[in-house]
Amino acid sequence: MSRPNALPACRATRITTATTTAVKAGTGVVHRIIVGTATTGTITFNDAVGTKVILATTLPLGSYEMNIEFAGKIEVVTAATGDVTIVWF
Repeated sequence: MSRPNALPACRATRITTATTTAVKAGTGVVHRIIVGTATTGTITFNDAVGTKVILATTLPLGSYEMNIEFAGKIEVVTAATGDVTIVWF
């Protein structure tokens, strides 16, 4: 039985290198990011329109709520190695 107003099931993409990652094709939402090891480079979130968010150059360990809608794609560019998990739907 489905619940009204329930969030769709989330998926996760783990990134551990300095790279550009195609997280999702199509419209979506980045629900949160989880930083497993401190990062020293920027984390940039892009969609089909352009850059949506650029996160600070130093993020301590933790979970960060985002809930940002993306149009056309979700792409993440990490400028340094680290352990970042993108939770999305």
